Amino acid sequence: MNLSRAFTISAALLVVTGALPVLAATPEEIHLWPGKAPGTEKWTQPEQVAGQPGRRRITNVSDPTVTVYLPEAGKANGTAIIVAPGGGMRALNIDAGGTSVAEWLSARGYTALVLKYRIRQQAPGPPGASAERRPALDGGEGRAAPSRTGARAESLPMAGRPEMVIRDANADPAQDDPEMAIAYRMAVADAGQAIRLVRANSAKWHVDPAKVGIMGFSAGGGVAVGSGLAEAGPGYPSFVISLYGPSLMDVNVPAYAAPLFMAVKQDHWNVTPGLIALFDKWREAKKPVELHVFDMANGAIGMEPTGTPIDSWLDRVTDWLALHDFAPRPNVESDLRERIQ
Repeated sequence: MNLSRAFTISAALLVVTGALPVLAATPEEIHLWPGKAPGTEKWTQPEQVAGQPGRRRITNVSDPTVTVYLPEAGKANGTAIIVAPGGGMRALNIDAGGTSVAEWLSARGYTALVLKYRIRQQAPGPPGASAERRPALDGGEGRAAPSRTGARAESLPMAGRPEMVIRDANADPAQDDPEMAIAYRMAVADAGQAIRLVRANSAKWHVDPAKVGIMGFSAGGGVAVGSGLAEAGPGYPSFVISLYGPSLMDVNVPAYAAPLFMAVKQDHWNVTPGLIALFDKWREAKKPVELHVFDMANGAIGMEPTGTPIDSWLDRVTDWLALHDFAPRPNVESDLRERIQ
């Protein structure tokens, strides 16, 4: 091959490869704790995964991890969002409220991390099955939960159940289950450790340490809220987003409370009044808070279209992030002009 032809081929290859998109890095799973996670060293039930890709469900998590989804090179907007899936603290719907959300976020410049946090241990069997059928922390088992000690059960129906009395913005339907309480504390600790991990890797992942937040779905939203009620420090989030996940503990809003965003269906049993109570707590403390209650919603808040206004939840989230300078601000004036014309 003569030099002229070799140069022509090399130039052509440069043109072709230069036209190819720069792909994001392959997601990386990282263990949160060195060795066994503290506080649950004696947990022995093996982790189980069931379901097809896209609908996987994990139980008996004792080795918490984060899976990191980095945006394409040069497209990082400096904000990291830890995504906590739901599953009633008995399982993790790792795809529906985890990987699918992280992929969407990373494609738009966010550094996203799916949090596989510790959940209540169960006897071997199908994910979610247990000899003890106590209410899941998101009220997802389709039954009325026990009322709090001394609490008066209301007879007002909501989704076919008596309304739960909410006190101190605590909407946990399983407050007399000590094992569930332990799992919840461990999950919140995992969330804090994930936030520390992001800040420790902020330069490597092109993240602003002041823009590390958490988003949770259902019980994962409760975990996110718990992180927003935790002690100040490197494990405290810059912002909290809870999608149909109320507080699972008594709420005392800290003086340093992070901005809080919440969204829920109008008729979600303990969750809707729980989030309304949480909104009131944040508002009374004069902390930034936004709550969307969707009427006539069909299905849960998630990545699958429902054909109802609830499908706009991601727009509401990104608008709110921009409002607090955690995302690029949209050209609202231009958008309004286009709608009016």
